[in-house]
Amino acid sequence: MSELTIAGLRVVREIALSGSFTAAARLLGYSQPAISRQVAAMEAAAGHPLFVREPRGVRVSAAGAVVVEHAGRVLASVDALQQDLVSLGDRLAGRVKVGAFPAATSVLVPRALARLRVEHPGLDVRLSEGSTPTLLRQLRAGRVGVAVIGVGAGLPDYELGDFRHEVVFSGHLCVAVPSGHRLARADVVPVRDLAGEAWIAGEDSTGDPQFRAWPTLTDPVIAYAVRGWPARLGLVAAGLGICLVPEVAALSIPAGVTTIRVDDPNWPGRVTVAVTPKAPSEEATAVVEALRKAADDIRAS
Repeated sequence: MSELTIAGLRVVREIALSGSFTAAARLLGYSQPAISRQVAAMEAAAGHPLFVREPRGVRVSAAGAVVVEHAGRVLASVDALQQDLVSLGDRLAGRVKVGAFPAATSVLVPRALARLRVEHPGLDVRLSEGSTPTLLRQLRAGRVGVAVIGVGAGLPDYELGDFRHEVVFSGHLCVAVPSGHRLARADVVPVRDLAGEAWIAGEDSTGDPQFRAWPTLTDPVIAYAVRGWPARLGLVAAGLGICLVPEVAALSIPAGVTTIRVDDPNWPGRVTVAVTPKAPSEEATAVVEALRKAADDIRAS
């Protein structure tokens, strides 16, 4: 009697998900005859037909449904086994704490952490969120190994001379508008088109404004000032105003909100920087590399 195989389980599951032998062959990189041979071997091992052939593809038989259900669990275990084996050869098995400003924790940092989990499964990465001054104090005190901060126009001139720092994301400052807004269909708008708009401003725990209105506008109208990004974007989605959003966070925008770029020659921009001690640990260096790769993924999205 033939045996069930890992390769066969992958093929059967992919056919069930895609609905055809042809689609499964394309997704798995197999030839059509190779897919057919795998299915034949799996049906021989199972003792039952796994698929019912139809004019437009295939559907899973009762036996096929049982195999597909178990295949999901088996393949997940195999993937976990492979990850554990990879971790045996990974020298990075320590711990590092990453601190980041809120806009960076929406997309950039989570993607970097997901990449680290795959590339360095033995590395224990902790995350904290805070303002830039707080993060720099924590870095100086050794409480975080990497601080992800924003620097540039309109922000304080932070003292970074005693640190190593590297730009990991250089993006635009965008404006979030309701999806039905008059500007929502434009990719880029001139700054003059923002005049007269009501703004949703952010503020920190001390009441200081953060991401207020477009920086070069004079006398902007502030409709609401709230702390968190969900509240700001919720107010925008409800049509109560517009708000600033760094491009580094633009992929986290919820339904009902659209981001647009602004053409403003008087605005020099900001960048996202990864800051570490002058002699960073291997763990911190791996985090910075993951941040760079995550930024490349965001730009390609």
